[in-house]
Amino acid sequence: MHHANHFYGHAHVLARYAGLGDGHPPRINGYVQHGWNIGDGLAPGHPYAERTPSLLWSEQTRRRAWSVGRRNVTVIGAPFAYLLAMRPEQPAAARREGTIWYPFHGWEGQHVRGDHRELIARIRDTEPGPVTVCLYWHEYGMRRVRRLYENAGFRVICHGYRGHWWKDTDPLFLDKQLTELRRHRRVASNRLTSAIFYGIAAGCEPAVYGDPMVLADEDPTFGGTARIRRQWPELHGERVDLPTAVEIARAELGTDHRCTPAELRELLGWANLQEETS
Repeated sequence: MHHANHFYGHAHVLARYAGLGDGHPPRINGYVQHGWNIGDGLAPGHPYAERTPSLLWSEQTRRRAWSVGRRNVTVIGAPFAYLLAMRPEQPAAARREGTIWYPFHGWEGQHVRGDHRELIARIRDTEPGPVTVCLYWHEYGMRRVRRLYENAGFRVICHGYRGHWWKDTDPLFLDKQLTELRRHRRVASNRLTSAIFYGIAAGCEPAVYGDPMVLADEDPTFGGTARIRRQWPELHGERVDLPTAVEIARAELGTDHRCTPAELRELLGWANLQEETS
């Protein structure tokens, strides 16, 4: 299995949905898109074997992949869409309050440069209720960065470790994220990212504002932040039209392309595995 298929517990979520239980997920026959992006669905810099099936989130991403010469691509929807199907929101859920804010983040190979103090001031001026700041594990481990948000009076959390080279993946990463999103009325970030689309799908009002910050050696191949702002202007700003956002998120997450358990087992190469019996 390509190691990126484990990121954020994606393979675990798909295995649960497919009826294969909570254990270690079987090998996936292909590369599952592991985050929302404006390219062909594959992460730049990750090793990739030619002719390996690409299992993408959306029809838009499939068309982009086709346009740059990718073949053997199939739209299956985002793993988060499968999690939502397994965990429908309960009618008696507690009332949502405040905002969960996701500052743009780096990772092992690239660091983010930006003014967190300026971003904190913008958040304080904008958000009407209590704020939870969710830092990516990379920034959460930086005591200096974490303390800035804590000292600002925000609740500071981390959903867990993404995983790397098949090690230390938190299989409940997305479950934790969904639980937190459903506690909040708003979801916000300084860049349009997976977390914003997840938040919209989970019932939050979205916002994208503030300094987008700079990622070291950011790959400009597909147009970067400038293109994102041009192509999705409806999702940028302190207040966003919710029905429009819901429609866009549904398309970008490929919710309407979500497979049945049997279809998913076939596409991932799990058709001959023993289905979990209850």
